Amino acid sequence: MDYRKFGESYYIRLDKGDEIISSLLDICGKEGISSATFYGIGGCSSAEIQTFIPESGSFETETVSGMLELVSMTGNIAVNESGRLTHHTHALFSYKQDGAHLTSGGHIKSITVLYTAEIELRPAVGGIIRKKKDPITGTGFWNFD
Repeated sequence: MDYRKFGESYYIRLDKGDEIISSLLDICGKEGISSATFYGIGGCSSAEIQTFIPESGSFETETVSGMLELVSMTGNIAVNESGRLTHHTHALFSYKQDGAHLTSGGHIKSITVLYTAEIELRPAVGGIIRKKKDPITGTGFWNFD
């Protein structure tokens, strides 16, 4: 992994074997970033994709693996009620399976890089975005209080 700050943004290159979400959280911790948005593309080897099931209040997780083109990834980082950095990330992957071109995407738990990933991280300027758990859905939402 390598990254640089240009202006207010961080430009991050992740390498084979790097896990994207934990790398972003590590950079935020190291750089003192408590709130940010990010987006990226790349070539990945596996992804844990989650779908929220409202009836159970839990996430269903599916793992896809192989040569995954990270077509689009977008998300944010905020401080949760415990004061820890947390993420909310969605991504879309394309890949080939049995000769067919397929896509898969949704809420992301983790992504492992196969070749590289290129990400722009934009810290929030002038404030901190926090997450507050919604007791009805069990999910977290931005809290500006």
